[in-house]
Amino acid sequence: MSASILANNYFGLDKSLALVTGASSGLGQHFATVLARAGCKVILCARNEEKLKSLQATISDAGGQAEYIVLDVTDRPAAQQAIDNLIAKQGVPTVLVNNAGTVAGGSFLNTTPAELASVVSVNQIGAWDIAQITCRHMVAAEQPGCVINIASILGLEVMKGVAGYAVSKAAVVQMTKMMALELARYDIRVNAIAPGYFETDMNTEFLQSEAGKKLIGRVPMRRAGKFEDLDGTLLLLASNKGAFMTGSVVPVDGGHLVAGLD
Repeated sequence: MSASILANNYFGLDKSLALVTGASSGLGQHFATVLARAGCKVILCARNEEKLKSLQATISDAGGQAEYIVLDVTDRPAAQQAIDNLIAKQGVPTVLVNNAGTVAGGSFLNTTPAELASVVSVNQIGAWDIAQITCRHMVAAEQPGCVINIASILGLEVMKGVAGYAVSKAAVVQMTKMMALELARYDIRVNAIAPGYFETDMNTEFLQSEAGKKLIGRVPMRRAGKFEDLDGTLLLLASNKGAFMTGSVVPVDGGHLVAGLD
């Protein structure tokens, strides 16, 4: 692999196969690119085929390895078939970044059943399904691996106005711990990253509003996160440099949790 994409082999990921959901934009796109730079062959997963093709070309042009599969995490039968087909051709992933997610605002009293179902189907049930499908293949192949679930500081503490989202991410936190406990015997590590406020397509409008600026003003570091602020945590958890870590939920939030969210 060319030096333009692979800076060094410190994390030892050059023989890893990484599956990244929600890879067509935002954090998922960034995670996929970082893992490719570290030497992984990356399988890009999302619903938007045009964006996946574009990212695949970008990674390949830089000397990395990437393939893609069109995958909707809320459609378990289709996701099962897509992952089964992938594994038949590429082998069992050694790294799963369970990143696909959606945001929903609204207070507890005002959130509709449809709004709750929408956020839970992606953030909670979709994450469960993709992890279960992938980990079953790891176990069947007797292959060690790691899962990195993307949670949120809102799954650890709460603030007003994001009831459904907070509940769905709290489920991801608990799922991470449960998976870690049950899968350790198979040499499968399961950890989570809990980002604070990072500017993405889903929250740009809010963060640029007066309410968003006020919120960021309460972060001890006085800024929103930059995508690259997550790189070290991602690579640690994906690699054997974090070989004794499982069941960990790592906040990356500029100190927001310790300052209090509300």
